[in-house]
Amino acid sequence: MFGDSGSTEKGVRQARLKQQSSILDAVLERLTKLENSIGAEDRYLMESYTESIRSVERRIQKAEEQIDMSLPELAQPAGVPVDYEEHMEIMQDLQVLALQTDLTRVITFMMSKEQSARPYPQIGVPDAHHPLSHHNNNAQLVEKMSRINTYHTQLFSNYLAKLAAVPDGEGNLLDNMTIMYGAGLSNSTIHSGINLPVMLVGGGAGWMQGGQHRSYQDEPTMADLLVSIMDKFNLPIDQIGGSTGSLPLTS
Repeated sequence: MFGDSGSTEKGVRQARLKQQSSILDAVLERLTKLENSIGAEDRYLMESYTESIRSVERRIQKAEEQIDMSLPELAQPAGVPVDYEEHMEIMQDLQVLALQTDLTRVITFMMSKEQSARPYPQIGVPDAHHPLSHHNNNAQLVEKMSRINTYHTQLFSNYLAKLAAVPDGEGNLLDNMTIMYGAGLSNSTIHSGINLPVMLVGGGAGWMQGGQHRSYQDEPTMADLLVSIMDKFNLPIDQIGGSTGSLPLTS
């Protein structure tokens, strides 16, 4: 995203692309001379290598087409901030920038790692997160866990606001995205994966209808939901993991 320049500023990006193009031109010129002096077997290996260079060329061409795109001037982060909120904001900004520049169309992000010992004194929870998750249904500990989950959801809403502020097509980035937010457990004390609290957010480029709460019978699995989402992406698959079918996602 930043290359070796550390900046998204337009002039810096142009200079980096020009340098990369010059290097590729020099490499291809030498390869052409070398190709005439090697045997068939080596020439085959050479063609494979040349194709990888062409792949780089295509990426440079795509970046050149986007050079006039208005991007926020964002400096490459120097490291992991101590402040959790600042770290989250940087990670959100990087994701939005990657989507805005079409460097990727798929992102996975974990807001809190498994077995995290992070406390949250800023919201009145000085306890370590993971030990707190083994609450044994103690009402006071469950309330603290709910406070952490609410806090994470608030930070997630900041991400959604950033996406909604970026124009994309006839709408914004959020209109054209499908985001799944949630966790792999519903009751962490017993490691239950039943009745998972999951949100689907975004416009899905037209397929997703917001403002709905859906409850499914017969305890379908998360894998069933993934199969259903892939179908909405026009990439139908028969099965993911232990999935047993698909779920109706729209009314």
